[in-house]
Amino acid sequence: MRKALFPRGRRASEESSSSTSRPTPTTPRATNVPTSSGFNGLEDLASPFVKKHDALNEGIASFYDESSELWEDIWGEHMHHGYYPNGVARADHRQAQVDMVDNALEWAGVTDVKRALDVGCGIGGGSRHLSRKFGCAATGVTLSPVQAARANEITADAADVDESLVRVQVADALHTPFEDAAFDLVYSMESGEHMPDKEAFVNELARVCAPGGQILIVTWCHRVLDASEKELPPDERSLLDRICEAYYLPPWCSVATYEKHFASAGLVDVRTEDWSREVSPFWRAVIETALTWRGVIGLLKAGPSTIRGGLVMPLMSKGLRDGTIKFNLITARKP
Repeated sequence: MRKALFPRGRRASEESSSSTSRPTPTTPRATNVPTSSGFNGLEDLASPFVKKHDALNEGIASFYDESSELWEDIWGEHMHHGYYPNGVARADHRQAQVDMVDNALEWAGVTDVKRALDVGCGIGGGSRHLSRKFGCAATGVTLSPVQAARANEITADAADVDESLVRVQVADALHTPFEDAAFDLVYSMESGEHMPDKEAFVNELARVCAPGGQILIVTWCHRVLDASEKELPPDERSLLDRICEAYYLPPWCSVATYEKHFASAGLVDVRTEDWSREVSPFWRAVIETALTWRGVIGLLKAGPSTIRGGLVMPLMSKGLRDGTIKFNLITARKP
């Protein structure tokens, strides 16, 4: 039985002919209502053993509580795609992840930072990198208590990081505990896809961004719909639905939806970019490491939720290859 992470009748895409309507304000629920019948893929073998969660945030936190140790062991402190120029494979995947951060910052024109917020920070790799790079104070937020504790442990042990400048805490990205205009860089590396209300997400980032500051979101999106389309076709929706269930994702949106939300939030100098080609070798590399003895043993040790996530990795690769999934960057300035 497949586990739905959004109410029955909602699609993997939130973009449709009524895409301008506001999302419902209720807390997203990770319901256990089946979205389809029959065998959908190998991930169904693990699904019956995955702990059920009532709220989406609980599912996200639990998933990363369970899987972060394995990711760190194999891939290091950065929990996101690597950067592969022109889509050319490279062997130094950990450096590719660092290059993703640096290239995204360069693309956005970020050159000077005093106070950075790293939204969806994982185990703090990006927060520490920002502090090293700019000599700035960096605050990270994550839903996972395990990630927050590990992030602060790594920071305390890092000889090249000023522990007084870097701190990671548990917080909901849609309701952060920070004052208005607290940061001059608000940075989100692959956390936007977890946000059930993309408009509220952008508004919260804008709220905590100082006037003259910059917002940078790097996130998975689905492709922009053609003028003749009201929604994605069934095969593309099905692929995204399966990914959503495994990775605790609410409905996807396109970069065009983000652009609308940025404009509505009063942000200026909005720019977007598609780096789908630049990340295309990543999932193949992740799959290859998962198929090693070290990877297999790590998956079994981590638990059923992580195993299910591993089993849908080929779908991410397929989605990028077919053009359903896009890897987008969005940046803007707060006037």
